[in-house]
Amino acid sequence: MRFRPKLRGPDMHVYLLSLIDRDRSERADRHLAFLLAFVAGGINAGGFMAVHQYTSHMSGVVSALADHLVLGEWALAFLGVSSFFAFVIGAATSAILINWARQRDLHSQYAIPLLWQALLLATFAGSARFADVSLLGHAVLVIMLLCYVMGLQNAMITKLSGARIRTTHVTGMVTDIGIEIGKYFYRNGAMAQKPVIADRAKLALLTIMVSHFFLGGLCGAVLFAWLGLAASFVFGLPLMVVGTYPLLADAREWAATRKRA
Repeated sequence: MRFRPKLRGPDMHVYLLSLIDRDRSERADRHLAFLLAFVAGGINAGGFMAVHQYTSHMSGVVSALADHLVLGEWALAFLGVSSFFAFVIGAATSAILINWARQRDLHSQYAIPLLWQALLLATFAGSARFADVSLLGHAVLVIMLLCYVMGLQNAMITKLSGARIRTTHVTGMVTDIGIEIGKYFYRNGAMAQKPVIADRAKLALLTIMVSHFFLGGLCGAVLFAWLGLAASFVFGLPLMVVGTYPLLADAREWAATRKRA
């Protein structure tokens, strides 16, 4: 087994910057995807513990919306519409922030929506002492906020990875896992002109991401049951730490430019 030294000092700074910097590597994409899948699982499960609704599962939200409309359950239908549009607006916000920063060639083009997400989760955690999720109005606001956050995060990792990774879309990941397993066990005949070959690296990536989503869900369920809405701060903190490094890099470049001027 090859020994890998622990990251300390400057090495850790470089690593944390690389996770969300504008200049990407495949390794950084993978590691960031694992972190965000964990956070998405935690927020999704925690949201269910708090308000009894999953907030990243838009397929379920749209299906439930159709059911509520047919059954005449107008309050629940309104909640479904609100959840859907909150997710869409979150994704749109992420696209606006990223494109604004990208046009200015900032290191923090992906970090800005990540920091905004962390700030929202911290604010959400701070409101725990005032929010009563047993009240319908508060529950709706909680659901809308968490759907917005999930849309924000999913759009960010989608743009960052060129639409190769979506950390909240477990259905798609599990489907791709099944496809790669099918390709792995497929036996090519002697006459096959284009052999079917499984992408083992993709299979491993997707399996680890689903595992991180599941582990995040376990942690989210436990923490939200124990701490209530304040548990969202636990998931926002690593995002805040990671997102700060590109912002500091931009600040240093801006200061250097001002000094030369």
